[in-house]
Amino acid sequence: MSRLATLLLACLFFCHPLPLRADEAPERLPAYQKRFERERPLVAVIGENRMTELVDYVLPYGLLKRSSVAEVVALSTRPGPMQMMPALRLLAEADIVGFDRRHPEGADYIVVPAVHYSDDPQLLRWVRQQAAKGATVVGICDGALVLGEAGLLEGRRATGHWYSRGQREDDFPGTRWVSDRRYLADGKVITTAGVSAAIPVSIALVEAIAGTDRAQALATGIGLADWSPRHDGDAFALGAGGYLAAAGNLLSFWRHEELGLEVRQGEDELALALRADAWSRTFRSEVLALAADASPIRTASGLVLLPEPMAAHPGITHLQPTDAPLARLFDQTLGAIAERYDPATAALVAAQLEYAPALNE
Repeated sequence: MSRLATLLLACLFFCHPLPLRADEAPERLPAYQKRFERERPLVAVIGENRMTELVDYVLPYGLLKRSSVAEVVALSTRPGPMQMMPALRLLAEADIVGFDRRHPEGADYIVVPAVHYSDDPQLLRWVRQQAAKGATVVGICDGALVLGEAGLLEGRRATGHWYSRGQREDDFPGTRWVSDRRYLADGKVITTAGVSAAIPVSIALVEAIAGTDRAQALATGIGLADWSPRHDGDAFALGAGGYLAAAGNLLSFWRHEELGLEVRQGEDELALALRADAWSRTFRSEVLALAADASPIRTASGLVLLPEPMAAHPGITHLQPTDAPLARLFDQTLGAIAERYDPATAALVAAQLEYAPALNE
């Protein structure tokens, strides 16, 4: 059993007490309040080098970068590549030491994705320091666990991915955990539901910084009709079918396969992240970014992707390009997973993404 499969399976096999539901909460995030003599707010997206959730990191970075409403910096805790989960490797623009040297006053916003090592001392120290300097801290998905470990959720309302409910309730009993919001602000701390919430909260951040018109323009450009926080987190569960699909796919090792996504300079990192993330959650496939050689690829928004050389994977199955709008890529990819494998596997992936496919509505 691969390490990735073990981690994914462990994430699924929990018992989860139901969280509290939120009281009436604002539909919008608090408006940005300028603190420094900056033309635009400074947003730092921080990843932990050993294992950081791909969509949680790439989507806020890419969407905020494309909106042009903020200066956005991709960071890692340490120098060197970041292993993303469940797929791909990235190289950040700077590590936190370099960022602090350049911006001793701190960021206006920091975005904290889900990471495998949520108790990493270096990450926790930096998050606490940024919060103490006045940054708004945004925990994407189970980035909430990092915020909890950092002591930022005590006495606050917050949310997170549905499958971590039990862990969150046990580890952070002083937090009021809610389930009916895709994203939720309590003071200068923002948390979100599972993986797919990275898209609406990113649009909401654009709205908080630059207004509804700018947010609407970005949402329209990616095919998103609604970025409100309304959500039914209690509707998500694996059930017997999900557990059977996960176990059956994992144990049928003779059916496992490598899938390749060809990448080039200027690659759309948003579409790449969504597709790689979804296909890598089937428990049957491992997704690799492929290029002519191992030279770094700079994506459309400036991230550095570290691909695998095609020659090293001669028998790999290549996934075909797609022109679907970003907001419909999960639907298209889930449909392709159902066709290649089976509907139960597609439902398993959707549950992990905390995403309700449009085709099931």
